[in-house]
Amino acid sequence: MPRTRLAPSPTGALHLGNARTFLVNWALARQLGWEIILRVEDLDGPRIKAGASEQAIELLEWLGLDWDEGPYYQLSDQSAYQAALQQLASAGVIYPCRCTRKQLEAASLSAPHGHEHDLRYPGNCRPADGESIDHGLLGSEGVAWRLRVPDESIAFDDRFAGRQEFNVQQTVGDFLVATKAGLTSYQLAVVVDDARQGIDQVVRGDDLLASTPRQMLLYERLQLGTPPSYYHLPLVIGEDGRRLAKRHGDSRLLHYREQGVHRDRVLGLLGEWCGLGPRREMSIEEFLARFDLAKLPEEPIVFEAHDDQWLMAT
Repeated sequence: MPRTRLAPSPTGALHLGNARTFLVNWALARQLGWEIILRVEDLDGPRIKAGASEQAIELLEWLGLDWDEGPYYQLSDQSAYQAALQQLASAGVIYPCRCTRKQLEAASLSAPHGHEHDLRYPGNCRPADGESIDHGLLGSEGVAWRLRVPDESIAFDDRFAGRQEFNVQQTVGDFLVATKAGLTSYQLAVVVDDARQGIDQVVRGDDLLASTPRQMLLYERLQLGTPPSYYHLPLVIGEDGRRLAKRHGDSRLLHYREQGVHRDRVLGLLGEWCGLGPRREMSIEEFLARFDLAKLPEEPIVFEAHDDQWLMAT
């Protein structure tokens, strides 16, 4: 049976944009008979907010979403990540890096920029072919690890965004698989988790489109078989064209719930944003019955002041 995952990250509160993506993921799964697991992606140590994991789970339940397994927490068992790092080290495809952010920012002034918030790694620490690497440094404080990335294009067919093609070396270069703090990177952790949990259907925001070829490279290097099928959805953005955030006002689900907004009103706004017609209060059962991926807008959704006003007019 196909399997997907709802994967909130407790680095902040769930907002309307997150809710829309999770809702689409859930509806697709329930319509198509996929199993759903809940996975809390809590590896980003310094950015994790206390209580955010529990709050995210509670808010997903408040919206009416359910799942078949979980929650699983990345921090609860990191042995599979360490085994993957050892496998990559044994294959000779990762190397240690001690570059600082300041060094990378300085190098980026004369090098192509990476995608979104990523700086392109210029290869400062990349060893020459055949050069010996001390893999005993794995897990050492202050030493990050990067994957050797070929200078070639990687193409894939996204189930929503269509044909995509990226050259990872030209956009971000050799990317991190482990941080200086000794934590597994997002890119490696998500690949290991998807593989070991049998995830073969991934639905997420299109801000992660450029991460997909990196993850496909890791599937290949770790000999994990065929990567999942991907559905990358347009984001909800502010009126300034930037990803929804605090600067656009309080769009948190918790904020609306605390103000007494009924979930059916939230679902009604999300339903309009999913192409289900003019906004009106809508139950989770109606959303599931009416959702049609073919009707989902192909452009980003803009969160405007009148959207907030409609939600609060209860």
